[in-house]
Amino acid sequence: MPDYRHIPGRNDRPADGTFDAVKARAPAVTSSATAAENMAWRYGVRLLNEGYFWEAHEVLEQVWLNAPPNSRERRLVQAVIQLANGWLKEEMGQPRARLRIAELCRVAFEEAFPEGRGTGLMGLEKDGALRAAANLANGNASVFLEIEYEL
Repeated sequence: MPDYRHIPGRNDRPADGTFDAVKARAPAVTSSATAAENMAWRYGVRLLNEGYFWEAHEVLEQVWLNAPPNSRERRLVQAVIQLANGWLKEEMGQPRARLRIAELCRVAFEEAFPEGRGTGLMGLEKDGALRAAANLANGNASVFLEIEYEL
């Protein structure tokens, strides 16, 4: 885990390249079939769950970039990035921004899990993903994201 949580406007940003090694471990193509072995994905989710929201966004951006355009994986990773961003806005004392981002997050999760496809995308389930978006909207930081394999 990083030495500290970066919160823009409150402390120094980590040095450039801090997360390059883990981002380099992201597969060339983000796929649900290989999510359990995708170290960048797993680390990004772990960062989120441990309250390293800015850092999670930094790591997960590479996972998102490697997801095929218009894929369910891309929408899911986008939603998780928004989840991290929403919690970061809360940490920064911007609850209205948190609420706005929570709705974007919910919509992206819904798009990642279209009707009839509610299970097993990147180790996440639809109900848990939507619960995470609702927790963000309500400011309930008890659980950020439940994932089916150990981080």
